[in-house]
Amino acid sequence: MSDMLRVDALGKRFGEHVVLKDVSFSLPAGASLAVIGPSGCGKSTLLSIIASLTPAGSGSVAMPQQWKTAFILQDYGLFPWKTVRDNLALPLQLGGVGRKERSCAVNAMLKELGLEGLETRFPVQLSGGQRQRVAIGRALISRPDLLLMDEPFAALDAITREHLQNLLLSVWQRRHMSFILVTHNVAEAVFLGRSIMVLGGSPATTRLWLDNPCFGNASSRNSDAYFSLIRKVHDALEDAKNMTEKETS
Repeated sequence: MSDMLRVDALGKRFGEHVVLKDVSFSLPAGASLAVIGPSGCGKSTLLSIIASLTPAGSGSVAMPQQWKTAFILQDYGLFPWKTVRDNLALPLQLGGVGRKERSCAVNAMLKELGLEGLETRFPVQLSGGQRQRVAIGRALISRPDLLLMDEPFAALDAITREHLQNLLLSVWQRRHMSFILVTHNVAEAVFLGRSIMVLGGSPATTRLWLDNPCFGNASSRNSDAYFSLIRKVHDALEDAKNMTEKETS
């Protein structure tokens, strides 16, 4: 099998309600995909199926057998009774990694994500941005090949959100893992998705697929090409929203 994720004719229903229909795409190793669409159109369900947390109703998801997958949730998913250090170490502990190796990996992650000095704090003692950094670190510490993110920055203020977008991009540049980001933010999709997929309709199907020449280029945020892509995605999102409302009315 080639070194990529393949989603082929994916479908999913819950009872009588069909959520996804004939969703297909491929994601090469080291690439990124931003998925955007109206609320309730099945974006989170798609991620859950790719992560093998929810079974597909039809179609298939295939990736190299050796690939590791990690998932970052919108609500961080941190254990409130564990410190920053213990939250970061948990995937390695569950994987049977020895204490000394865990400690070295956690120290490196604390440094990489700017969390040094916070290792003995509990999640309730952290800001939203700090909690999201810990969630990112916990996902990355086992060095996944595929990182799945379900609106990871949605609850953050604009400045913190932009800082964490840049942090994610810098981590990707060092590690070159593949990632899929679900977002409702058009500008975020255009900045972080090398490819952009707009889902919509009921059931949801792919309404637009774009290859993104502005991916990861902070200087492009003021370019005509960047704003042109934003308009294309926004228009496709509006069409998808209208289609979803029409089909459910």
